[in-house]
Amino acid sequence: MLVHPTKFLSSPLKAGFLALPKSLDFSATQAQNFSGTRKRRLKMKRLCLVLFVFGSIVAFGQSAFDGTWKGNPQSAEFKGNDKYSLQGSMYRCDTCVPKIAVKADGQDHAVSGSPYIDTTNVLEVNDHTVQITSKKNAKPVGSTKMTVSEDGKTLTTEWSFISESGKEGSGKTVSERVGEATAGASKISGTWRPGKVEDISASVITITFKATADGLSMSDPIGDSYTAKFDGKDYPYKGDPGTTSVSLKRIDANTIEETDKRNGRVTAVIHMTVSADGKTMKFAITDKLHNTTANWMAEKQ
Repeated sequence: MLVHPTKFLSSPLKAGFLALPKSLDFSATQAQNFSGTRKRRLKMKRLCLVLFVFGSIVAFGQSAFDGTWKGNPQSAEFKGNDKYSLQGSMYRCDTCVPKIAVKADGQDHAVSGSPYIDTTNVLEVNDHTVQITSKKNAKPVGSTKMTVSEDGKTLTTEWSFISESGKEGSGKTVSERVGEATAGASKISGTWRPGKVEDISASVITITFKATADGLSMSDPIGDSYTAKFDGKDYPYKGDPGTTSVSLKRIDANTIEETDKRNGRVTAVIHMTVSADGKTMKFAITDKLHNTTANWMAEKQ
């Protein structure tokens, strides 16, 4: 992800190619001697070489990944569960990384080990609703409202966040209860399987790729970005405190494997595959921290 394809328009190679036809006029070749023929052959070889190299650039400039893509929320598929508990004024998130255990008293409590937050505030609104507010360096960075349906079978989670660059994102997910509810506890307690994604902001599901002959660059509206080569080596990941480096491998012309890391530890492996018609891209995500998987389809804009 080093050079946007349009920059090839001003590259020395393309400028040279556009000027070549004037010096390669073979219309007056009659009665040429051996020396002239030899010069023609040399020029023809040069032209073929330029055409070959330029053709490769043009072909790459039309990389299947180039462009802006927007995820389709209805296509989201998840495997893995979330587990919460709110009982005796103590809130726990056992599937969070790191695990969270704080009093649900509406006060800020310290959280250690997270690159995103350092305090969280849990308020039990009623027996089926919880409001959570998180901060980092005393500044609000995220808010979550969890509401369980009257029958106790579904959990609606409304969330919002502010990225490191100050950009905002929000969305809503609906989960289904797995197993029985915890007796004597808040209705949010138990194990939940994420299902539908609703009302998600475009900033969260929009991504732009730019390609070069040996790599790819990524950027999104919330400030995440990287530039990496297809050599499997680690390159800096910017904008996400939970991802410090990224490596890329090109599987084929339409498939790339991305590996995200945090301080050397693999956090996620993402396979991105563009369809044959170039209109859709599948994101197959394996979350190594939470031991979950997710599949998304995105459409080219």
